Amino acid sequence: MTSPTPAAKSSLAQRFNVEKIVLALAAPVLAVVLSVAICSVLLATSGKNPFDAWNVMITYATKSDGQVAILNRSTTYYLAAAAAAFGFRMNLFNIGVEGQYKVAALFAAYIGSRLDLPSFIQIPLLLITAMLVGGLYASIAGLLKVFRGVSEVISTIMLNAIAVAIVGLLLVPGVFAPEKGGTSNAIQTSPVSQSSHFFAINTDGGPLYGFLFIAILVGVAFQFTLTRTRFGFDLRATGRSETAATASGVNVKRMVVISMLVSGALAGLIGLPELLQNSYYFGQSFQGGLGFLGISVALLGRNSPIGMAFAALLFAFLDATGAQLPLQGGFPFEIVPVMQGTIVICVVVAYELVRRYGLKRQQQKVGAELAAQAAANEKKEVSA
Repeated sequence: MTSPTPAAKSSLAQRFNVEKIVLALAAPVLAVVLSVAICSVLLATSGKNPFDAWNVMITYATKSDGQVAILNRSTTYYLAAAAAAFGFRMNLFNIGVEGQYKVAALFAAYIGSRLDLPSFIQIPLLLITAMLVGGLYASIAGLLKVFRGVSEVISTIMLNAIAVAIVGLLLVPGVFAPEKGGTSNAIQTSPVSQSSHFFAINTDGGPLYGFLFIAILVGVAFQFTLTRTRFGFDLRATGRSETAATASGVNVKRMVVISMLVSGALAGLIGLPELLQNSYYFGQSFQGGLGFLGISVALLGRNSPIGMAFAALLFAFLDATGAQLPLQGGFPFEIVPVMQGTIVICVVVAYELVRRYGLKRQQQKVGAELAAQAAANEKKEVSA
């Protein structure tokens, strides 16, 4: 058996560079540590023992019902992060994920309540409907950017407000909501048909969302598209430099529209776990805030499919276990959004610190290599 050549060893060393891995992990770990420290200080200042709070959260996370709750929440958070991250990889800031998933969920709920086809037709139909609605709604911002030069940040923020108006316009009795009857004053769509219910896995901790497998499929497709397709290469190239991408023959305008379309299509899936596995209807109290939370998860996960999975689990852990704080020991639930917010702020700080350290290390390495080369050349001249 032949030993690897020096070139092969060098290639392996480059692929498995321990220092690069440590630097990649340093920023999110540092952000979490800083956030825990800040929240511990806040808890101690308010007269609460921070160690008791962490003990409550960790204890609940070790129970089966806590683990199921974390996985179910992380499924939704991951879909939200994927929607935001796809635009980020193109250097597009799709801030309109919040409005896109709500409009998509509204139309999916309405169709799910009107049709009762066999499950193998009904469920894919609702998935396609939600993705089409979300994608088409997001493409408005892409078209405005391409043809009118409107910043996608401004247009998607405006489209979020318009989405609220669309929901308010359509979610009324006689349109998407049934005519009022009985004693309930809630305005909501009719429940989706039984064939629309997505499968769940029964566990000791309760039903585990089958949408977990959809989230995994989205992550695999995300990674494959970015690293194994021409479209993914063009997307990353355009995100780094539109000028260079144009020079290499990439149609930047087409990439912008397609990227916003795909980002919106992924956003359309965000509300479906809640719609098809929990509430079974769309109402005024439908789960909100997921679009902005997805942006936080994407930032913490550095827009990487694997990184976003860990970030989604972390945010789900904070939400699921944080709900136990007021019930056990009278801790304020507000500490959870405070921790999430400080994580996002600390991520920005930590990434900048790690980036500067990485640049310093590169400069030191280049300097050392140049010094070694100069010494070798000087040695050759002396020996000659």
